[in-house]
Amino acid sequence: MDIIELTRELGKAIQADSRFVEMQLARQQSDQDQALQDAIGEFNLKRMAISNEAAKPDRNDETMQRLNKEFREVYAQIMANENMRRYDAAKTEFDVLFQRVTGILNLCAEGDNPETCDYDAASCGGDCSSCAGCH
Repeated sequence: MDIIELTRELGKAIQADSRFVEMQLARQQSDQDQALQDAIGEFNLKRMAISNEAAKPDRNDETMQRLNKEFREVYAQIMANENMRRYDAAKTEFDVLFQRVTGILNLCAEGDNPETCDYDAASCGGDCSSCAGCH
């Protein structure tokens, strides 16, 4: 079996993992929750309105404050939604798994022993922009 075939097998195993399955189910429920989708749409409109107001040379600080307040309220509404909370929790759990998998692959690509190397997601700050690489 070549490396691409092995990668496809790994992909199948990832998709069979209970954390992936739960994330997909939670995503589907979130997508079908019309109140949540409406709130997400409103959130995106508020974000665009803030961006547009901020880009104006004569931006109004009162308008910015109002838009930011509305933006935070919509965000709180989204995060209070049961389907969003379930999706967020499932995605976080899956992301930890996926970080570990990719971390181990990176270590192997750097020459570490594939039988013993491991990746501790807790040691990663999560901000890849300032990362010099996993070690």
